[in-house]
Amino acid sequence: MGNGVQESPGALTQGELRPVASSTGQAEGSKMGRNVLNTLLSGALAGAVAKTAVAPLDRTKIIFQVSSNRFSAKAAYRLIYRTYLSDGFLSLWRGNSATMVRVIPYAGIQFCSHEQYKRLLGGYCGSQGKALPPVPRFLAGSLAGTTAAMLTYPLDMVRARMAVTPKEMYSNILHVFVRISREEGLQTLYRGFTPTILGVIPYAGISFFTYETLKKVHADHTGRPHPNPAERLAFGACAGLLGQSASYPLDVVRRRMQTAGVTGHTYGSIASTMRLIVREEGLVLGLYKGLSMNWVKGPIAVGISFTTFDLTQILWRQLQQRGFIQW
Repeated sequence: MGNGVQESPGALTQGELRPVASSTGQAEGSKMGRNVLNTLLSGALAGAVAKTAVAPLDRTKIIFQVSSNRFSAKAAYRLIYRTYLSDGFLSLWRGNSATMVRVIPYAGIQFCSHEQYKRLLGGYCGSQGKALPPVPRFLAGSLAGTTAAMLTYPLDMVRARMAVTPKEMYSNILHVFVRISREEGLQTLYRGFTPTILGVIPYAGISFFTYETLKKVHADHTGRPHPNPAERLAFGACAGLLGQSASYPLDVVRRRMQTAGVTGHTYGSIASTMRLIVREEGLVLGLYKGLSMNWVKGPIAVGISFTTFDLTQILWRQLQQRGFIQW
């Protein structure tokens, strides 16, 4: 009464507001943690399903990429058939265990970081909760791919070695690491790192940009906010076709550099490797060797990957809404 201001009985002091703010912050942090885990697991599953589906084609492509043999559809079929006859059906998936060791963390990190980069760039551009503008949309994909590649690169090297060598040379993934480290040095595990990063920037950027753009165009023209699974597969296939075509020469270069220790070749810089390939095999037949197989394998793999990720996200949210997942 002395100052003429009367506090209401239900008023909260500043000190009493702190638990409420703390509780709100904890709830937001918990929700963000759940979202991160959700995208990590969904991305990991998407990568595993997609890569396993195309593993025989992927292995065949790598074998042609690292050799001087001319690629053709008939030669690829003969290689797959000879492998089946000599080593059995499951040998077509040789190196897939190394692929899974790499692709599960790679895809998990890539999809998870893509969602985080979209959120950060959306806040910066004022597009939170909406489709990003074109340049940030491309940038989010490039950053996601670069982040994943940097964190998992040695596993990609191991996978390439297992794909092009007979099973007698390397018995398992750990054996590849030990033998490369002992015979060629630890730095060999990062051979081909630079062309990988230079290739993943356009590949991941174009792939995510194309997929997100097609979903936005679809929503604008149909009025449906979410495409059906077949449409997602088609959008992902287009994304994979464009992304892999743009970065393919660098993919050939990195495979040559990764497998130099077992093919008997010596490669220096990216430019010198490209010049050597062009001089010995030609521009198209060298730097684009196996691209036609990638036009079959790539769209299938990327379409399955994007579709699996989106559908797993939807399923996860439905399970949370129905109380099957409590955290």
